[in-house]
Formats: sequence, structure tokens, C-alpha cells
Amino acid sequence: MGIYEELKARGLIAQVTDEDEIRELVNNGKATFYIGFDPTADSLHVGHFMALLLMKRLQAAGNKPIALVGGGTGMIGDPSGRSDMRRMMTVEEIDANCRKFQKQMSRFIDFGPGKAQMVNNADWLRNLNFLDFMREIGPEFSVNEMLRARCYVNRLEKGLSFLEFSYMLMQGYDFYNLYKTYGCNMEFGGDDQWSNMLAGTELIRRKLGKDAYAMTITLLLKHDGTKMGKTSGGAVWLDPEKTSPYDFYQYWRNVDDEDVVGFIRKMTFLPLDEIDEMEKWKGSQLNRAKEILAYELTKLVHGEDEAEKAQDAARSMFGKGIATDIPKTVLKDDDFKDDKIGIIQLLVKAGFATSNGDARRTIQGGGVRVNETQVKDIYAQLDKAELAKNETVLQKGKKNFKKIIVE
Repeated sequence: MGIYEELKARGLIAQVTDEDEIRELVNNGKATFYIGFDPTADSLHVGHFMALLLMKRLQAAGNKPIALVGGGTGMIGDPSGRSDMRRMMTVEEIDANCRKFQKQMSRFIDFGPGKAQMVNNADWLRNLNFLDFMREIGPEFSVNEMLRARCYVNRLEKGLSFLEFSYMLMQGYDFYNLYKTYGCNMEFGGDDQWSNMLAGTELIRRKLGKDAYAMTITLLLKHDGTKMGKTSGGAVWLDPEKTSPYDFYQYWRNVDDEDVVGFIRKMTFLPLDEIDEMEKWKGSQLNRAKEILAYELTKLVHGEDEAEKAQDAARSMFGKGIATDIPKTVLKDDDFKDDKIGIIQLLVKAGFATSNGDARRTIQGGGVRVNETQVKDIYAQLDKAELAKNETVLQKGKKNFKKIIVE
């Protein structure tokens, strides 16, 4: 089985522009491909995770990845999948985020001469002359066609700025530059990126002639937080300072029953015949599948030692013991008022609620416990001295725990 056939068997391919040519390129290690990452935060999150794993698979098959960080496009913001305009970041923020990405990507991709490359589109986008760009690139794009693109259709009723409308031109220009400069002949992206990706393919053909070729391909799983990337406490980050290995493990341990084997198929490197057998699992066997998923993905992101610790901690908590490796929330003097903290404020502080209203609803739904005692009173107060003296564990739902530490 070639790598292309494996990607299909794992359910990773949704659309392609030329299947025969793409199969030939990737199966023979002839693809120089890129995936773009806009630096909208100071860490990659699990919405980027599948793309990184795809790069890892393709590089292992002899293909050359280009990780394109959007130091230029990040100044505009991709409207795809958005209901409103992104916050405008400063150049300093964007550049700082770009620098952090390579370290995280290096866990998955082998960078170096003749291997993978990291490229920043700030190198060609930030110094563009607007009039020169519009004269060279603008005639190649039809506004009528752009308005039919899904990434824009979803925003037209609520309002779409010209700044965001220009994003497709910039992404197309990225592929055009990468093709000319690095011989990049393929682009991968999530299924919400199809219109933007086709823009680059068509731009190459129009500017460089019909003999120029570039291929596009999309992943099956949409990275929009519906299936992955978000919890009630916020995003799930690859940076252990933002999402601990234990919380990362728990996120995957808590996926829905109907999703678990699909995630194992798409995101782990387990043999396909083993995963085919898991498709037959039911009932309590699915809990074992969730443990496998959580362990394998935590090992990929944080290493085997952290995966072992997270698994041991989770099993200890399920066994009603107090694990030493569960994540901690540290309270300081200014978190208390009159030496007390409200349960609502504690939930928000621990990242178990995004707002006071969210915390209130969680309590009213019966989902909060302190040291295994259910909290029913939304006005409950916890005493600073008692928290400092005793080992206190805050619990949300069945599987989310935080140890409370007072400094």
C-alpha cells in the first residue's frame, strides 16, 4: 500500500484536483508540499494537529514538507469558518508567535538541508507594493467567482471587510511564490480551505502557462472546534504550559464513543488492520479505545514519559485515589476576598468555566464537586485556610480534575 492509499484508507482525503498525478507524486516521494499556519496565537493547538501528523506521514514516505507560517497573512486574518473579524494583532505579536511555532513543529517534522523547510510569507507579502500587486495579480481573480466561495458566502450577510476579502489573493500568491522559489507542487489544507487553495492552483496555471502544474488536496476532518480543538475551558494547546499533558490526555480520553475509532484511524500511527478490529468494539471496549487514543496522541505531542504519567494519573482518579500528576491551579492572596473564594470564581480560575455564567450553569447542572462532595450552592465560599491545610481536588463532570494549591 502506497502512502496515498494509506491516507485514503485512514479517511484523510476529501477532495483532490488530479488524483492520478497526486498519487504518482506522493507514492514516489516526488511531492514538495506545503501547509500554512497563521500565527493567531502563541501556540499551535489540536486544530493544527492533524496537519502536522500528515506532514510527518508524507515526509516519512520521502516527500518534502514546507511549513509556511503566516507572518504576512496573519496581518489580515483568514475569514474561513469565522462569524466575525479576527482581532488585529501587532507585528510584534505575529513575529513572536511565528518563532514559537518551529520548536513545536520540530516534534513532528524533520527540518534541515534537503529535508523540511520552514518559510514565512512575511518575506514576500509585507514589502509588496499595492499597485504593483494589484496590476500583476488582481486581473487573475474574478470577483463573481470569489463571492461564490464558501469562505465568503458564510460571511456576506453579517459583513465582510475588504481586508478579509483580499485573503484569498494573498493565499493564492503564497502558492505562486512557493512554486517559483522552492518548486512546491502541492498544497494541503483543511476542507474549509478548498476555495483558497484552488486560487493558488489557478493562479500558477494562469501566470505560468498550462504546462505548469500544482495540485491541491484537502483533509477530511474540518478543524472548526466541532469535533476537535475546543473544550468548555477553552482551546486545547500543544504547548504544555497552556494545556498540561494530563489535560491533553483527558481531552482525548473524553471524546464521544462514535468518534473514538475514527480519531484513532486518522491521527495515530497504529496499523490499519488493528484499527479495523477496533471498529467491532462496543460498550466498555470503547473505553479501552479512548485510552489508546489518548495515550498515543499524548506520546506524540509530549513524549512517552508524560504519556505514561498522564495515563497513570487518569487511572488513579478513576480509581478514586488522588493522583500526584493531575494538573494544579495555584491561588494567590489576590484571588481571595476576606480570605474566601467563591465556587464560581474558583471554577473560572481553574479553567473549568469560561465565564461566571458558564460556572453558574455547571453548578446548577450538578457537575461540580469538591473532594467528591457535590456543590449545589452557586454562592458557596471556600475558606483560604482550609484550602491551604487540606489537599483539595476540584472536579467538573466525571473526568476533569484540578488540585487546588494556595501559595
